[in-house]
Amino acid sequence: MPELGKYAATVLSAYGVSLLLLLALTGVSLWRARRVRAELAEVEARTKK
Repeated sequence: MPELGKYAATVLSAYGVSLLLLLALTGVSLWRARRVRAELAEVEARTKK
């Protein structure tokens, strides 16, 4: 790991926050995709009757 000196806490916390935000966005996207897929399947099931 490179020597960050007095900025180590700032840089590492920025990396940490960025990683958490990316994970949160991925999780929300996957959750929404599952929900939309289920709603679409429900609509398609209703229209096939």
